[in-house]
Amino acid sequence: MLELAGIIILGILAQWFAWKFKIPAILPLILIGLLVGPIAAEYLSGDGTKWIEPIWNGKEGLFPGESLFYFVSLAISVILFEGGLTLRFKEIKNVGPVITKLITVGSIVTFFGAAVAAHFIFYLTWEMSFLFSALIIVTGPTVISPILRNIPLKPDVSAVLKWEGILIDPIGALVAVLVFEFISVEGGGEFTKTAMIEFGKIVLFGTTFGFTFAHGLNFAINKRLIPHYLLNVFALASVLGVFVLSDNFAHESGLLAVVVMGMVLGNSNSPYLKELLYFKESLSVLLISILFILLAANINMEDLMLIYNWNTAVLFAVVVFVLRPVGVLLSTINSPLKLNEKLFISWVGPRGIVAAGIASLFGLKLAKEGVEGAEYITPLVFMIVLGTVLLNATTARFFAIVSGVFLKKSNGILIVGASKASRLIGNYLEQNGRHVVLIDSNQTNVAKANEMGLEAINSNIYSDSLGDNIELSDVGYLIALTGNSEINKFAINKFGKEFGENGTFRLITSDELNDPNHKPKQGIFIQTDDFISLTETTRKYPAIHEIDIDNKEHYESLIELSEKEKDIIPLLLKDEEGELHIIANIDKEQEEFTEGWKLVYLGKAFDIEKLPKEKPENKEAPKQV
Repeated sequence: MLELAGIIILGILAQWFAWKFKIPAILPLILIGLLVGPIAAEYLSGDGTKWIEPIWNGKEGLFPGESLFYFVSLAISVILFEGGLTLRFKEIKNVGPVITKLITVGSIVTFFGAAVAAHFIFYLTWEMSFLFSALIIVTGPTVISPILRNIPLKPDVSAVLKWEGILIDPIGALVAVLVFEFISVEGGGEFTKTAMIEFGKIVLFGTTFGFTFAHGLNFAINKRLIPHYLLNVFALASVLGVFVLSDNFAHESGLLAVVVMGMVLGNSNSPYLKELLYFKESLSVLLISILFILLAANINMEDLMLIYNWNTAVLFAVVVFVLRPVGVLLSTINSPLKLNEKLFISWVGPRGIVAAGIASLFGLKLAKEGVEGAEYITPLVFMIVLGTVLLNATTARFFAIVSGVFLKKSNGILIVGASKASRLIGNYLEQNGRHVVLIDSNQTNVAKANEMGLEAINSNIYSDSLGDNIELSDVGYLIALTGNSEINKFAINKFGKEFGENGTFRLITSDELNDPNHKPKQGIFIQTDDFISLTETTRKYPAIHEIDIDNKEHYESLIELSEKEKDIIPLLLKDEEGELHIIANIDKEQEEFTEGWKLVYLGKAFDIEKLPKEKPENKEAPKQV
């Protein structure tokens, strides 16, 4: 009982430590596992026993027989399903071919290159060398995501790394299974036929079960055939059922099935997707915490001593500094990615839970069967996992700055509220080259925004998970446009520093609107409209217009006319280069303009006949926002 409680407590403490210091949780988790496992047995316990013994050894242990590996397999299935839920097809419209090549060409480079390196550096048999190389193909999403969250990158670069990390997990597992099958049948003439049959079965059953059951679960949820209080646990049972069922038809096809199932559900219009995702995220955090400690603790000190030499450093250098860059550069030929972006992707390639879990599973099975060199598999893979995580966690941000992919200024705009007015404004900003993300707790508003091609997140502003969203890494402006003034103020107070480094703005309230002497510093537009007037104007005249500004007097006359007409709301200023500027908290007496500027406004079109014809001297432009 003490060991079980200790694993959970230590795992959550490691997750907190990782959050506090902005590092991948896998790093402290593996170190804790090694501490309570092989290090404790060798130096701390005094009697040669581990503080936490994962497998029953006749006297103590948590899991008898092979039950640890059953638990590992089921846990990995939940983690991969949660990863699949986060994949959005719209994210890869520019880099889809790059991702496809990375999980094919890049995998081939790693598979053959690492096998050759392991064979000639550690003198492993070719069978063990190819098993090792198959296991390190994967780059885990559980370690990629924390790195990307803390580094503002271009959306395409983040999308490539995120999708590669999730999609390549089942591919690496599939290749490892084929190699394992080869070793099990001892190669020979039977292997080609056996391998092809196994490969076909894995792909067929994995995709079929994943696609079919995803649509079935989505149908049951949308038709309310499942009570709300059973929704999350029913989805969990479905994932485990699909994994086991697919695995029974084709060994190891379950990993592919759950990823496909997650992808299909993640790209559906289910109103309960957000709730499922929150539940699976919490469950994944718990499972990852348990798994890494268990698997690291399961390693023995004699296994670690096998790789305590310079050969390990040479193998690590070949995998990280030679094979990864070669695979990425070959996969990105003729892609829209620039050289510095390719180099950064080459640098970031940490391995994760699937590599560690399957390595433990296959390595120990083969070691028990007395296969030559099998004892090297688990420690070598853990060395790659720990080394790549440590390297990327400590240097990714610095390398992003050096390589020039780090966004020095975040120009993305986060709009809180996805009402019709917000969608209209967001669409205009997108069309003028700004990355816009809308968030709203109303699924209908989010769905309408998505139908317009806008990026919208169904999220509660009070949720802490918003700060973990990779898609918001380039956001530097926060605009709160909801009808609830308290939510607008809360959003700015809570997320202003994180997402509003270049500016935070909100709609003024009706009380502030009636008190012209006390306008808030964060008031958006020209502070003459609240949510009611914005909504009503949008209802009557759902259009955004542009009008040329000749000079300062012309601009002032436009503003005065908009105040009189009431159905015209000035939103932005566009300069002669097409850059957009938010009108907020600028004293009209100090505003100066150059020729070529435009006023962007919402509502009915200006009556040109009412505007002055004079053109006083032009002056300097206002501050850009």
